[in-house]
Amino acid sequence: MAGDKRKVQEINAGSMADIAFLLLIFFLVATTMNTDTGLVRMLPPMPPEDQKQEDIKVKERNLFLVFINGRGDIMVGAAGKQDPIDLSQLTERTKEFIVNPMGDENLPEKTEKEIELPDGSKWVYPVSEGVVSLQTTRDTGYQSYIMVQNELTRAFNEVRDEVALRKFGAKFSDLPEEQRNVISKAVPLKISEAEPRNIKK
Repeated sequence: MAGDKRKVQEINAGSMADIAFLLLIFFLVATTMNTDTGLVRMLPPMPPEDQKQEDIKVKERNLFLVFINGRGDIMVGAAGKQDPIDLSQLTERTKEFIVNPMGDENLPEKTEKEIELPDGSKWVYPVSEGVVSLQTTRDTGYQSYIMVQNELTRAFNEVRDEVALRKFGAKFSDLPEEQRNVISKAVPLKISEAEPRNIKK
């Protein structure tokens, strides 16, 4: 008598594609991606080709030099009078330069400017003539550069918040666009980036 040979049942693989698809969706949703660090900057428009390029002259007292070398050391101050500081001190030093609360003759001048408000009235505000000049060397690290840029931008943002709270009763980022434009004119973001220098070793 021949032995019974049972047929092995085939596994239904129809749902395998669904399971693989669900796993793929799960990993796409659950996985975090590294985001690139960067700075938000509005670049000025290109000047017309026939326009003559001239160097902008700034008074020494209106210029705050921030220098980063290849080791990441930071020097700040007027030309020839720069002091080494820690990154954590940079925001406060920059704010002091922008605001010049005591009217120090070694800190920037202020010019009374009429700024138009959203309701059509005028607001006279002493706008600082100060310019922050960021200088680097060819071997300055990108991380050091980004960290210094963030501190400088934070200083301007904190000053804008203080002015916005006094004028409109809210922080700069919470204001409507028309009021933000007013504060931006009162506290313009003046960060100049000089071409990297070669330092002889």
